[in-house]
Amino acid sequence: MSDRSGPLSGIRIVELDAIGPVPLAAMLLADLGADVVRIARPPEAGPGAWSDVGGDILHRSRDVAYLNLKDGRDREQLLKLIEHADALVEGFRPGVMERLGLGPDVCLARNPRLAYGRMTGWGQTGPLSRRAGHDINYIAITGALHAMGRSDGPPGVPLNLVGDYGGGAMFLVSGLLAAILSAQRTGAGTVVDACITDGVTSLMSLFYAWTPKGLWRDAPASNLLDGGAPFYRCYRCADGRDVAVGCLEPQFFAEMVRGLGLDSCGYDQNDRAGWPAMAADFTAAFASRTRDEWAAHFVDTDACVTPVLSMEEAPTHPHNCARRTFIEQNVITQPAPAPRITNMPSTPAEPQEASIAEFIARWRSSWRQGSEGR
Repeated sequence: MSDRSGPLSGIRIVELDAIGPVPLAAMLLADLGADVVRIARPPEAGPGAWSDVGGDILHRSRDVAYLNLKDGRDREQLLKLIEHADALVEGFRPGVMERLGLGPDVCLARNPRLAYGRMTGWGQTGPLSRRAGHDINYIAITGALHAMGRSDGPPGVPLNLVGDYGGGAMFLVSGLLAAILSAQRTGAGTVVDACITDGVTSLMSLFYAWTPKGLWRDAPASNLLDGGAPFYRCYRCADGRDVAVGCLEPQFFAEMVRGLGLDSCGYDQNDRAGWPAMAADFTAAFASRTRDEWAAHFVDTDACVTPVLSMEEAPTHPHNCARRTFIEQNVITQPAPAPRITNMPSTPAEPQEASIAEFIARWRSSWRQGSEGR
């Protein structure tokens, strides 16, 4: 078991293996230096969480121990580990941890400073709280899926970046860090009820602010940022690949129009009545060259025109290469740890397997050291 370095060095987190937002949140915390122990089902107990599918990346930077939480002896081992932790994170449906004898009351009784992170789609309360669901269901009731939809049919199926990861993992991370800071200041732990529907609704704040001011229409593909504006959308090029256009500001819009050779058309950027004709002109112009020709044409400008890259292409883009946005580890190309923080490792730590007793010994030592400085 290697020592962790980074801004969260010394923070000890128990992660109960789960799907969706939990493994990403734990990966982010571990990449930042937290000492995260992932508690997984013993291999002999059968298949583990669906997150195993992405475990080559999602399980990086932290070590693993195997426990059967239905076994009383294993649960007691987990509680002994929790006594030395700063935080715990779980992603079961409401009531499961309580039935296992691992609910917040039990864990906080063993460790009053614990930040107890709970990650669900619907939240711990409410009429849907005990119902099944996935990312698409959660974002459906927030207004977000509708707002990202089309004007000529039902919304497309987005990746789970908005729900699971944006409204889920990121809010779980921020809630856990806030609870850990509070415990360091007050000595009192707390429960973090991280709910995807709550998080996505919070992400929609700008659009709920714009609506009563008449700056946002509750109709898909009719607004500034939802593909309705011809200067904020994607266009198909001559080779069947695409470019993204995002020239919202008038000076950037003017530069893009000049680059297309359309500066004589005299467009009024914000005249919605002229948007259909403008979009038709842009569509025809971009269709006259290949994606990479347009990318090269606009690369040294502020026209806000960029190529739409595939996942295979993205790691080789010059900007991504210069920043080492992608790294290769264990013959797997993967996103590098983010955000960049001084003295933070640029490559993830290799996961290792250990017993609960070994983790307790390590954490007992670091707990004493940490307590002396608090």
